[in-house]
Amino acid sequence: MHQEWPAIPYLPWRDTCSALHLYTQIVGKYRLARTPWVNHSWHATFYLNARGLTTGLVPDRPGGVELRFDFLAHQLVGETTDGRKAAFPLQPMSVADFHSRLLELIRFLGGTAELDGRPNEIPDAIPFEADLKVRPYDGDAVVRFFRACVLVSEVLYEFRTSFLGKVSPVHLFWGSFDLAVTRFSGRRAPLHPGGIPGLPDKVTQEAYSHEVSSAGFWPGGGPIDFPAFYSYAYPAPAGYEDAEVAPETAYFDKTLGEFLLPYDAVRLANDPRATLMAFLESTYRAAARLGKWDRDNLECALGEPGRPRRI
Repeated sequence: MHQEWPAIPYLPWRDTCSALHLYTQIVGKYRLARTPWVNHSWHATFYLNARGLTTGLVPDRPGGVELRFDFLAHQLVGETTDGRKAAFPLQPMSVADFHSRLLELIRFLGGTAELDGRPNEIPDAIPFEADLKVRPYDGDAVVRFFRACVLVSEVLYEFRTSFLGKVSPVHLFWGSFDLAVTRFSGRRAPLHPGGIPGLPDKVTQEAYSHEVSSAGFWPGGGPIDFPAFYSYAYPAPAGYEDAEVAPETAYFDKTLGEFLLPYDAVRLANDPRATLMAFLESTYRAAARLGKWDRDNLECALGEPGRPRRI
C-alpha cells in the first residue's frame, strides 16, 4: 500500500500560496545578500527539513544565521551558532508586515538586516515594503503542501542518484517557487535571451550557462492554476516537444515550452512514485537522446543505501 499523497488543489489556497511565495522571496533575499555566489544561483535556494524549509547556515555575524519556515508550528524561526533564537507566527498579515518582522528578527539575532526589496520573477510586482494588503494564511493547506513536497523530494532525490555527471541538489527556488533538480550534459549552452520579469538577464544567463535537463514541482500559479510536475531542456533539441513520454497524462505545453504532468495524475495513480519516476526518466531521456548527450559516461543505476558505486 503506497503512502497517500495529499490533495492540494491550487485555487482554494491561491492567496495563501501567493503570500507564502513572497515570504520565501524575502527570506531568500537575505540569504542571497550574505552568501558568496555559487554556480546557477544554488547559493540562494531553500532545502526541505523535517518541519518545512530552511536556508541552511547563512554566513552572517560571527558564525552564522539559519532561517526556517516551520510549517508544522506555523512560525518563521531564526537561530544563530551562539545559541540565540527568535521566531514570529505565520498568520494573516501583509507582505510589508512580514518584511518588517523578518528584519526585526535578524537584528535581534545580531545579523545584517539588509536585502533587496523587490520581488523577482513576478510581473508588475509591488515592492515588499509597499505591499500592504493583508493576506490570508490557510495553515491546513500549508501543511498539505509541505507533506506533498516531502513525498515529491523523495522521488526527485532517487531520480538524482542515477546520474554520474554534474547534477544539482534537490532544492526549492523561491523566485519561481518550485522544487527542482537539474542534470547537466557538461557542454556550454547558447547565451540565454533572458527577459524574465524582475530578474536581471545576467542572472538568467549564468543559470543557463550549460546545457540542462531540469525537472520539478510547482504548487500552481502564474501560467497554470493547478499543481503540476514539469520537465524541460535548455536548449531544447530538435524534435523535443514531439517526443513520446510517460505517463499518458503527461503533455507538452507549447506556451511554457515544457512537459507537464498534473499532480493529481500522480496522486491518484495506483503507484504515485513509479508514475512520477516514469515522467522524470522519460523526459530526461528525450532531452539526452535528442541532444546527443554522452549518456554512456553520464548515466548509472539508481543508488541504493549502503552500496558504493562500482568503479
